[in-house]
Amino acid sequence: MATPKLRFKEFNNDLDVESLNDIVVFSKGKGLSKADISSDGKNPCIRYGELYTTYGQVIDNIISKTNIKKSDCILSQAGDVIIPASGETQIDIATAACVLHDGIILSGDLNILSHKENGAWLAYYLSSAKKLEMARFAQGNSVVHLYSRQLKDIKINKPSLKEQTKIATFLSAVDTKIDELIQKHELLTDYKKGMMQQLFSQKLRFKADDGSDFEDWEESLIGNVFTNKSESFNPKVENNLPCIELEHLSQGTGTILGTTDSKNQKSTKNVFERSNVLYGKLRPYLNKFAQPDFKGVCSTEIWVLTGIEISNNYLYQYIQSEGFSELTSIQSGSKMPRADWKTVASAVMSYPCCEEQTKIANFLTAIDQKIDNVAEQIDHAKTWKKGLLQQMFV
Repeated sequence: MATPKLRFKEFNNDLDVESLNDIVVFSKGKGLSKADISSDGKNPCIRYGELYTTYGQVIDNIISKTNIKKSDCILSQAGDVIIPASGETQIDIATAACVLHDGIILSGDLNILSHKENGAWLAYYLSSAKKLEMARFAQGNSVVHLYSRQLKDIKINKPSLKEQTKIATFLSAVDTKIDELIQKHELLTDYKKGMMQQLFSQKLRFKADDGSDFEDWEESLIGNVFTNKSESFNPKVENNLPCIELEHLSQGTGTILGTTDSKNQKSTKNVFERSNVLYGKLRPYLNKFAQPDFKGVCSTEIWVLTGIEISNNYLYQYIQSEGFSELTSIQSGSKMPRADWKTVASAVMSYPCCEEQTKIANFLTAIDQKIDNVAEQIDHAKTWKKGLLQQMFV
């Protein structure tokens, strides 16, 4: 008899082994296309794609609404578990969610599982312990499908309803904590964006240490304020430097996602120095950036930026601004559009004195550190939850 590695201490009875078909009644949703979704809709609804893009294992707050009459649709009963019947990949489709409310319109590409178990527990169970099994059942190429006839023989190791409820309550609390961290991360990110708009537009100014106003900002061509240097890497001179490719740059966070070894590199690379600012110039890698604390080489599709009249720390914050994004959105090339350095370099920018640059960069960097700390907490919480699921379900 399979036994979970982790159980609440008051439960020690054996688990019942049953087929999914023994504990649920299968049905399907009906209709409801993307065109039926309306921002001013009166009736809450769930579309199959939202299960792997929007919702977790417990659906409480419904995102989408429609004006389609409920009488023309299939409606949820509180506790129903829904599984996508269509999806883009096998892993995407292998997910389940519990709808907590009655009367929610369910789209046609949804498998509906009605039952007398704890719905949240069943959704967590299927989405973890049975995820790979469900994925193997999914069929198709460009679009994969998952049918109730494929799900019905899945074996379920089922605890008592009381234990199910305790597990579901505990995991829901974990999810709530993760959601709170995600919301905190979003608020900090929005706060930084707002502060950047204020600071780089000079609507908000710092004071000097003695309380006096800083001097007016200088104005010059960007090419005179910072430069894009492209010094080709010579593998005969240095062949053991870390190498950053476009895919190593993260979207909007500045985190370096990894490196490769420059040893025996045959393709052309550019050298960067410690604290240089890297910026992906090729779509879809625009707005991906980093400021490495080491010397290395990088793809020639990455700009290596360094300050002339501004510090690299200030430059790192400036390239994240809306003004700079607008400049890099002007691209050249048809098959693979790239940001045009000549267009950027010939644009005019305003910049503060060195002391104000430092205050701005330090202020925004402090926000970055808070954002990074919360992101790390989110990663740890998700890893912890994954471990819990592996130990609580068999």
